[in-house]
Amino acid sequence: MNRAIRGRAVRALGAMSGTSLDGVDAAVLETDGTAILGFGETGYRPYDAAERAVLRAGLGQWQGEAVEAAARVVLEAHRALLSGFGDVDLVGFHGQTLAHDPRGRGTLQVGDGAALARDLGLPVVWDFRSDDVALGGEGAPLAPFFHFACARWAGLEAPVAFLNLGGVGNITYVDPRLGAPEIPGACLAFDTGPANAPLDDFMSERLGRAMDEGGALARTGRVEDGALELFLAEPYFSRMPPKSLDRNDFADMIGLVRELPDADAAATLTAMVAAAVLQGMQHLPSQPERVLVTGGGRRNPVMMEMLRVALDARVDPVEAIGLDGDMLEAQAFAYLAVRVLNGLPTSCPGTTGVRAAVGGGIVSNP
Repeated sequence: MNRAIRGRAVRALGAMSGTSLDGVDAAVLETDGTAILGFGETGYRPYDAAERAVLRAGLGQWQGEAVEAAARVVLEAHRALLSGFGDVDLVGFHGQTLAHDPRGRGTLQVGDGAALARDLGLPVVWDFRSDDVALGGEGAPLAPFFHFACARWAGLEAPVAFLNLGGVGNITYVDPRLGAPEIPGACLAFDTGPANAPLDDFMSERLGRAMDEGGALARTGRVEDGALELFLAEPYFSRMPPKSLDRNDFADMIGLVRELPDADAAATLTAMVAAAVLQGMQHLPSQPERVLVTGGGRRNPVMMEMLRVALDARVDPVEAIGLDGDMLEAQAFAYLAVRVLNGLPTSCPGTTGVRAAVGGGIVSNP
C-alpha cells in the first residue's frame, strides 16, 4: 500500500496533541508532500479533567507508570477521534510530548503508532523527532517545512514569520522566494520561550480555571516590570538559534508573580510571552513585515495587543491569509507524514540545528 501512495497526491490525516494539554486536533490535508493541494475535514476531541490530570502527571517523566498511563490516554483519545474520518490514505501521528531534553536524554512522545495503525487499518507515520535528535538536532520545532508550504500556497512573495503560541512559543522565518524549505535561508525556526503554559498553570493553581479566557483577567491588571526584567535575564534568550524548550522549562515563571494580585500576575505572565517573542525577533535574518499567529494565543486579545505594541511588524492571526490556526499543527503532521513516505526531509540545520537535512519518522502498516 505504501508503494501505491508514494509519489502522488494523497489525503493524509494529521493529528496533534500539544503542550497545552487541551485535547487532540485532527485534520485532512491533500498534498504530494511538496505543495498543499487542498484542505479537508477537521475534528477535535477534548481531554476531560481526569485525562488532563493523567497527562500532567506524566510531564517531565521518561518511564514508569505515569508515562504508561499517559500513553494509554493518548492512544484512546486518538483512536476515538481518528476512527471517525473516512477516505484517507495514511495518518501522521505526533503523539504527546512528555519530556524534551535534546542535549541530554533526548525527546519522548508517547503513543503507539503501530497499535494505532492496527486499530485504524491505515499506514501510520509517527516518532517524527527521534532521528533529528540522533543527528544532533533539537527535534523541534517540526512545523516549519509546512509553514513554508503555507506561504507558497498563500502566494506570499516576501519573508514572513509564523508565530505559534501554544504551550510553548515558536517562530518560523520563511522566505517563500526560495525553491524548497531545506535550501539555506528558506527557513529559520526556534522556540521563542514560554507561551500559554505558565499562564494556564497559574490560572489553574490560583483560580481553578483552565485559562485566562479572552485575556479578561490580564486586561484588568498591571505588568510588574521587575518580574519581567528577571524573566528576560534568563540565558535562553541570548542563545543563538536553533534552540528548543520543554513545556516546563520556565515553570518558575509562576514564582516570579506568586506575590502579585491575580490580575497583575496574569498581565505580567501575558507580557512575558510578548517580550520573549520580541527577543526572538532579534535572531531573524531580516525583520519580516508580517507576523502570522497560530495556536491558542491568537485568541487572547490582550496577548495579541501586546505583540502589536512590541513588534515592528503587522501582526495578524493566520486566518488573515485563509489558514485555520486551530488545525495548523495537525495539518503539519499530515504534510510531514507524506514527506516521510516520499523520502523527503522534514527538518534541516536552519529549523532544528540537525547536522544535515533529515526525514524522521517510523512508518507502521496495519
